[in-house]
Amino acid sequence: MNDHICLIAFIICAYWANDSFFNKGENLYVSYENGKVIDILSESLIQDESADKAYRGEQMLTVLVETGRHKGETLLTYKCVGPIYSVPVKANDRVTIIISTYDDGTIVASVFELNRIPGILLLLALFSLTAILVGGKNGAKSLIGLLFIALCLFFVLLPALMKGAPTILMTFITCLFIAAFSLTVMSGYNRKSICAFLGTAAGVAAALLFALLAQAILRIDGLREENVESLMQLNNGGMHIGLKGLLSAGIIISSLGAVMDVAMGLASAISELHETDKNLSMKQLFFSGMNIGKDMVGTMTSTLILAFLGSSFVLILYLYSLDLGKYQLLSSAYLSIELISGLSSSIGAILSVPITAFISAKMFSNKRQNMPRM
Repeated sequence: MNDHICLIAFIICAYWANDSFFNKGENLYVSYENGKVIDILSESLIQDESADKAYRGEQMLTVLVETGRHKGETLLTYKCVGPIYSVPVKANDRVTIIISTYDDGTIVASVFELNRIPGILLLLALFSLTAILVGGKNGAKSLIGLLFIALCLFFVLLPALMKGAPTILMTFITCLFIAAFSLTVMSGYNRKSICAFLGTAAGVAAALLFALLAQAILRIDGLREENVESLMQLNNGGMHIGLKGLLSAGIIISSLGAVMDVAMGLASAISELHETDKNLSMKQLFFSGMNIGKDMVGTMTSTLILAFLGSSFVLILYLYSLDLGKYQLLSSAYLSIELISGLSSSIGAILSVPITAFISAKMFSNKRQNMPRM
């Protein structure tokens, strides 16, 4: 109902801005541009008690366009305000606007969102500065790894999936490539990074296999994921995204960081033990690594489960508010997806401990000199 009110208000304001609104013909050009709010011409805002006193209503603004073909022009711009999708703006705020140009020359502009790019860049700068000040050289290396991850996900994985590449296989290969690069950047090409990579690959594979088993048992897949309906529409338009594998693909990505952390920590610990006493046998190195890994598993499992619960906290609160019965709640697809995700990632981290400990003990107790050195 409130959305309808906003739509009606938009039509009235647009008509007031240009009498030819209803006779403007076809929309020939639509663009998203950045702008600066010059003035608030009018506004009608109320605080919605049901939405924790968030504002609802509309604003009429003058906005100076800063990009695109209308750069330098001042446009009359409408903004709909709602608790979920928008907040009121003030003079001098930076915004992203939708500019629709019609074949009769009519221009209609509305605010899409606040321009958050400057804020994002500031946060990234603060994060980078903190990482470098605290982590020094390793902090700088971690930033390189994060940049590489972003490039792989947005310029390799996502375009490949949009073109119909096998969802699970492509995600797994991309994550292995990310792990190989990140571990090499952090530690160099040596026995420690090789052990960590092999342990990471095995741990992520274990998470994937457990996820596939869990999905088969619970009879659920990526088609029950949130927002998958929009991707179905893309498939209807000619794309060929593997939708069923999206749940497993998400688990592979979410488990990678934790598994890589466990594998590198354990490989590094066994490496230090070997450097301290080169006479330690494979068996001694393995059991020492297992003792270290057991402590890592306890905290890592809790971290993963809490991370998944935290990311779904709003959904969990909503389900709880429905006062569902225990059978209805436990049988819901939403809870099953979160359960599969959390358990699968934890399984990957847990099994990476004995695998990494065995590989590291074997490699560091090996006396051959043709192995990569520290």
